[in-house]
Amino acid sequence: MADRTFDLIILGAGPGGYVAAIRAAQLGLKTAVIEEKHLGGICLNWGCIPTKALLRSAEVLELMHQAADFGLKAPGAGFDLSAVVARSRAVARRLNRGVAHLLKKNKVTVLEGRGRLLGGGRLAVTGKAAGEYAARNIIIATGARPRDLPGLERDGKLVWSYFEALDPPRLPKSLLVVGSGAIGVEFASFYNALGVEVTIVEIVDRILPAEDAEIAAIARKALEKSGIRILTGAKVAKLDKGRETVTAIIDAAGGKNEKITVERVLSAVGVVANIENIGLEDAGVKTERGIIMTDEFLRTSAPGVFAIGDVAGPPMLAHKAEHEGVICVEKIAGLRGVHPLNRDQIPGCTYCHPQVASVGLTEEEAKRRGHEIKVGRFPFLANGKAIALGDDAGMVKTIFDAATGQLLGAHMVGPEVTEMIQGFVVAMKLETTEEELMHAIFPHPTLSEAMHESVLAAWGRAIHI
Repeated sequence: MADRTFDLIILGAGPGGYVAAIRAAQLGLKTAVIEEKHLGGICLNWGCIPTKALLRSAEVLELMHQAADFGLKAPGAGFDLSAVVARSRAVARRLNRGVAHLLKKNKVTVLEGRGRLLGGGRLAVTGKAAGEYAARNIIIATGARPRDLPGLERDGKLVWSYFEALDPPRLPKSLLVVGSGAIGVEFASFYNALGVEVTIVEIVDRILPAEDAEIAAIARKALEKSGIRILTGAKVAKLDKGRETVTAIIDAAGGKNEKITVERVLSAVGVVANIENIGLEDAGVKTERGIIMTDEFLRTSAPGVFAIGDVAGPPMLAHKAEHEGVICVEKIAGLRGVHPLNRDQIPGCTYCHPQVASVGLTEEEAKRRGHEIKVGRFPFLANGKAIALGDDAGMVKTIFDAATGQLLGAHMVGPEVTEMIQGFVVAMKLETTEEELMHAIFPHPTLSEAMHESVLAAWGRAIHI
């Protein structure tokens, strides 16, 4: 049984699982990871990565359509949907192979199959690596799947989840997107760019409900300008399916009903953690409201069993799972100075056009927590690089504690803000104040200058507006 006994076994090889496995191997732990389908998990294979490949194709197409604005000619610019999808799948396959290489390089044992906890540090695997395995420590990293709401269950043809939306057999003429979180808005942007008539329905009173309200409003205006119809404060009451179309009955704001007939419906109402049929009850792992309960270091109620990523609760983001995996493994290895995850410093990104990115408290939340705040705003229309790019819609918004100068939150909508947000993440981690940010030198001409100006604006010192 020596080859079936490990210091650590990780159930699931998504972003959290494979990162935890590599870090564990670096720390000298004999490590195995159990994966049934995809190294890299949903994120790499059917989520984060392939969607960004699709959105890049859409971005290039939109630029081609705007060629005349740049003094260029691109007559008849079009697209081949099968080639666009093929590129997206190729990107995912390349990274999948990359994860396999990293695990092999770090001497992590990959057990192909489906794992189940048996209790007492034991797991059973069915599939290619069938058998019973033992470990002093176990990490559960089984991820999540699309949520189905009653009446909105996906059928793979007329009603899609992101799986079908990533690999459509043909382009629909019209698409109803139910839900306006990151998944819904990103797919709405992609299909709209390809000429599909897109409608978004959101049950709350604004799109991107997790974002700062002011930023969400700017994003909505831009999306509507691009041709996307958005209905907020509305819900899908019923779907009537035909052979090739779906008629949705919408309960709209103000008690009005509306019928919308579309070729396809995309259900983007969130995800649900994969906690079923993995032996949690046998191992004594407690759950609540569909997630595994953990302490600050990701320990579950069962000795030697940890949980990270989507199964450990929101925000359900790959980078949060990765960070939890490292925390968890370093705690297992007995390293000193391991710090719990600070949930106020987890950035969020949405890759629609314009992009949206944020970290920390929204203006509403900062006030709710009792902070006296100063807020800085700087529009991209006053930023030289954004104007030169021909992409000057959006704004950088910063929120500070008025008394201490602590950066409480940063929220952006505009070009490449998903790459820029990390500057504010680092600033918050280092407990940077407004004074230090004001005195930092930002290169010119860059989009990042809008970050600097936003900080200056919070204290009435903005230069370029």
